[in-house]
Amino acid sequence: MERCSLFYSDIVPHNHALGLRLVDVAPTEATVELPYADFLVGNPETGVIAGGPVTTLIDATCGTSVMLRLGRLTPMVTLDLRIDYLRPARPGVTLTAVAECYRTTRQVAFVRALVHQGDKNHPVASAQGTFMLTEE
Repeated sequence: MERCSLFYSDIVPHNHALGLRLVDVAPTEATVELPYADFLVGNPETGVIAGGPVTTLIDATCGTSVMLRLGRLTPMVTLDLRIDYLRPARPGVTLTAVAECYRTTRQVAFVRALVHQGDKNHPVASAQGTFMLTEE
């Protein structure tokens, strides 16, 4: 896990500002949490976290899974990130994203992700993304 912890704390200040936490890694999979915070709420009447922080959570988790598959920190660009919001997140509950980089070519990585609040069978969002690797 240490090989990706630098990614969250020092390289991407936005991830740090949102409070993203890398909580688990596998050879091609990353798990990242976004703790609930009032400043992330999009609508104060519902208390639901806005879509922007959720998108950042997914993008960062996907990028981390790519680096895990490659075995190194590497610059990359998000080419496409399709997110399906399946239901509103419950207010006051941490969001957890799990992303798997399931294929890479010389220049492109392919990733799928799921966001949940403790039950993977009841997801908040699912995503599919492609990332361009900017160096070999």
